Amino acid sequence: MSLMDQFQETSLQARVFDFAIAELVFQHRTGFDPLWTVDSWVKFLIWLALNCGLSGDKDSLENFAKSLGAPLTSRMRRIFFERRLDGLGLRVMADPAESQVLIMPIDASNAMDFDLVSDALNQVGLLERILLDRDQWLLLDAVIAIPWKDSSRDN
Repeated sequence: MSLMDQFQETSLQARVFDFAIAELVFQHRTGFDPLWTVDSWVKFLIWLALNCGLSGDKDSLENFAKSLGAPLTSRMRRIFFERRLDGLGLRVMADPAESQVLIMPIDASNAMDFDLVSDALNQVGLLERILLDRDQWLLLDAVIAIPWKDSSRDN
C-alpha cells in the first residue's frame, strides 16, 4: 500500500469517526436532565464511559475523560450544547461553562431580531435559565449574547 493510499485510508477513518461521534452526541444529548447544565454533560460522559465497558468508579471515569483528550472533548461538548434551528435561521450556543448564551444567524446576512431570538430560546427550553431582561442582552455584530441566570450555570 502506497503512502498516499495509507493517507487516504486514515483520512477516511477519521471522517467516519468524526461523523459517528457527532451522531452519537446528537442522538443522546437530550436524554440527560437537567438540560443545558454541567450535570447533563457529566451524565452523558458517564453514560458513554459505561457503554464503552468501563466501570463507574471514580478512577475509571477520570481515566476515560483524560483519554478522550482535549480536542475530542471540546468538539463533543460544542455539539452537546449547540442547537441549529433551521426553521428560525439561528444557531444557539449555550454551554453553561461560558458566561453567556450566544445566538447567531445561520446565514450571516440575516438580521438579528429579539423576538425571533426569544422564540429560539423557548424552542430549545432555555427561557428559564437565562436573564429575560432584554436590556441585559448584548448585540455584538451578528451575535446576541445573553447572560445566564446565576443559578442556571451551577447545575
